[in-house]
Amino acid sequence: MSGLTGELDMIGTIIWAIVIGAVIGAVARLIVPGRQSMSWGLTLVVGIVAALIGTLIAQLLGVATTPGVDWIELVLQVVLAVIGVLLVTRVMAGRSKA
Repeated sequence: MSGLTGELDMIGTIIWAIVIGAVIGAVARLIVPGRQSMSWGLTLVVGIVAALIGTLIAQLLGVATTPGVDWIELVLQVVLAVIGVLLVTRVMAGRSKA
């Protein structure tokens, strides 16, 4: 039965990563001024990657687990997502001109 519990934990982790990625990606798009020519799927990918890298950096800095809300980790994730949205927007703009 422990194998099933591990699989359910993994599914829950994946679903949680998708939800957090969607929120962080959406917040990043709201912060970046102007219209971004990127799909919501790409926004989700940028948000998930930013969340994972932000968590890794927070763990390396020793601030990933704090009592209450992990504000430093959250700020890192959003800043990385903003950078990701800016990069993707620039790449997409370059492709449309070529």
